[in-house]
Amino acid sequence: MADWVGRSTELLEPLANEIGRIVRRGDALFADDTPVKMQAPGNKKTKTARVWTYVRDKRPWSGSSPPCAWYQFTIDRKGEHPVSHLAGYNDQPHLSGPI
Repeated sequence: MADWVGRSTELLEPLANEIGRIVRRGDALFADDTPVKMQAPGNKKTKTARVWTYVRDKRPWSGSSPPCAWYQFTIDRKGEHPVSHLAGYNDQPHLSGPI
């Protein structure tokens, strides 16, 4: 079963990467990190890992694009993770002017 999951992950990786690109192309995105327990190897204890969620949803502002969510997993909450996940986001065209 673990082999199936591993092979499925490999096959789905291009789809996950494209979802990440779609989310980062939006004018605005919402982000959150959720703590999850992860079994720490070798010491029979759990450690707190993170699932980072990035969401593009313009429906509340009458946007026509469908909502999209992208998830990333990290073993800690270091700031380098969202920096890496969102690399290139500011390079995209965005709305300018007063809010």
